[in-house]
Parts: sequence; C-alpha cells; structure tokens
Amino acid sequence: MTAPEQRTVPVRPGLDLDVRAAGTSGNPVLVLHGGPGPSSIAPLADHLASDHRVLAPTHPGWDATPRPDDLDSVPALAAVYLDLLGHLGLDDVTVIGTSFGGWVATQTVLDDREGRISKLVLMDAIGPALPGRQITLPAGPPAPTAAGPAPQGGPSAPSMAAMRAYAGPAMADAGMLPRLSTVTCPVLVLWGADDAVVTPDFGRAYAAAFPDARFALIPGAGHLPIREKPETVFTHLDSFLAPRARAARH
Repeated sequence: MTAPEQRTVPVRPGLDLDVRAAGTSGNPVLVLHGGPGPSSIAPLADHLASDHRVLAPTHPGWDATPRPDDLDSVPALAAVYLDLLGHLGLDDVTVIGTSFGGWVATQTVLDDREGRISKLVLMDAIGPALPGRQITLPAGPPAPTAAGPAPQGGPSAPSMAAMRAYAGPAMADAGMLPRLSTVTCPVLVLWGADDAVVTPDFGRAYAAAFPDARFALIPGAGHLPIREKPETVFTHLDSFLAPRARAARH
C-alpha cells in the first residue's frame, strides 16, 4: 500500500478535482463523502487502500474548492465522477457513498452508460423521496452519545450551502425511487441503528428498491457508522468486496 497523496485531476476543461488517492493494486474504489467533508471518510479510504486502488474526491464546493455555476444538481455532480472514471480509464469500480455522497453514488450508478461500476455501497444515504420517511437535518452541533463525546467535524456553513446547491430545497429526488429497479450491480446498504437523520426504516426501503441488495444494521452507530463503529463497518464491507462474493453470483 502506498501512502495517501493529494492529487489534482483535470476531469474536464475548467474543472480540476481534488482527489485523495491511495493504494496501487486491486479493483478501484471511488469513495464519496457526505456533508462533513473528505475528512469524515478518511478512515474508510485508509482501510480500503490495503487491497484496492482508492480515490476519494472532494466535492466541488467543500473545503474551499470552487463549485462552477453549472454544478447545481446531483446528476451534474455524478457526471463529474463518471468523467473522472473515464479520464483515468477505470473499470470494475466499486462506488461507496455516505449520506449525501450516497445519493451521488446512486446517481452515478444510474447514469453509468459504459458499465464501469460493478458494485455500490451506501451508508446512511439520502437520495430518493420515500413516502412517509423524511430526512431530519440536525438543528445544531451533534450531541454526546452513550458511546462517548459528540463526533467532531459536522458540516460547515459553506459545506451546507454547497450541499443545498446540489440537493435543492427538498433534499431528495422525487423521481429516483422507481429508477432503482434498473440497477443491475450488487448493492450493500449499511445503516446506523440509531441514525436520527435518516432512520433505519428509510434505509430498509432504500435497499428494497434495488433488485440485488443486502441491508445490514450497525448497532450502536448513528448517522456516521464509519466514525462510530468502524470495525463493524469494515467487517461487512470486506465480506461484500471479497472476490468470492462476486464469484458466488455467477
């Protein structure tokens, strides 16, 4: 495994992506962060780098990166990541997304016309509008939990502004749910059992809309299981990504 490095990748004229890259061997993995930004998924990227080539981009608009005016929707952002995969010539890619990044990951799979993506992992993801199941954004900083102090690094004001620019006022895509039936790749949906932002019932309904998905609860975790219960997340993830998991399906 190589040490992580920050790279600038020119994915299209006028748009350079900041990408944290690690690992040099194994199937590629694209990790898409949620509202708290790239630092929130660093432990996940570091873990995967031992067996995979990992790319963890910063969404334009986070961490003081510019967001071009035409990047004003989740499909527009997903198109950037498909351009990134094409620019790097990557295939057989696993896309992993947490929270808002899960919405972008799902959209990227839906729009993957060249079949570059072979697996999808969602962690406490938003995206589709699910009747009777709302997203509850925190009103303030996270509170301490029974497991310890409050997690650090919640979304900053500029990050929230960028997320709302992509997600719109509804923070959901009313047309996404029926399209999930067209996703042909295997999907793993991981969910914090104590998530108050998007409840486990939301996660179960999300998973049920895919033809080939497995759903797993992470006990003792809230909206960011990768911070709160990383080893449990890694156990599920490693099992799903193991080569034998793919071989068993054929």
